[in-house]
Amino acid sequence: MANGERPSAPSEQRQQNQGWEAYGCSWPGKTELREYIGLMFSAMTQGLSRRIPSACAVCHAWPAQPICEDCIQVFAQPVHRCISCALALPATLTQCRSCASLHPEWDRALAAVDYAFPWDRLIAEFKFHENPAWARHFAVLIRSSPWVEPALEDADFIVPMPLATERLLQRGFNQSTLLARHLNPAKVLEGALLRVVNTPAQSTLARKDRQSNLRRAFAMEPARPGIVAGKRLVLLDDVMTSGASMAAASAVLKRAGASHITALVFARTGVDTVLA
Repeated sequence: MANGERPSAPSEQRQQNQGWEAYGCSWPGKTELREYIGLMFSAMTQGLSRRIPSACAVCHAWPAQPICEDCIQVFAQPVHRCISCALALPATLTQCRSCASLHPEWDRALAAVDYAFPWDRLIAEFKFHENPAWARHFAVLIRSSPWVEPALEDADFIVPMPLATERLLQRGFNQSTLLARHLNPAKVLEGALLRVVNTPAQSTLARKDRQSNLRRAFAMEPARPGIVAGKRLVLLDDVMTSGASMAAASAVLKRAGASHITALVFARTGVDTVLA
């Protein structure tokens, strides 16, 4: 080859391959290289996002965490709640009107915040706008709520509310599973409670239709029939409205032998009717 001449493409490729083989690997193809670059870029941007301050998602104060301390103080103050369904109540009451006459399928209920501004908007951002990073921040608020830490400590398992396969593929993640992993990854029990019927979203139905909508929607994984027998569980969901989903799932877990179920949610609506 004459001096100054560029090596042929095959020769150049062989030199590249030899360089990679020296490190015990082969020269990546275009697809592998794109995937590698994508992973590296994602890791870099995630690292930067933890270091670069941002504006508060609520008041837009700068610089701040995704939710600034002032907004947490204003919008996430602990409130007195019904011990059975976590509905906000006057401090003189221990149970709401519905729970006093109609006992839920679970044993205790806890919630971090009310489903109201700004949490309703942020939950929508979390679930429907491909922003799973909110799970970490919501989990911090859940853990900081009264009686949650003891409930997590006492639980044998945290059971995320399952999604139907179609809904999971559409959304790309189960919001309850992400919350559970941030609360205590060692206790998360995935795949034992299944959602076997892809029902319409509860938020699209009238309250009277929600219980029938979930009939036979949940089941235990047949290969793990006794995994919750005699166990204390935290059944975790992002929002409780009528409690129909929580009731249907709790009934299946109780039939499977669960000894105690704490219904834990990030946000509780102001509906005062729980469906047992």
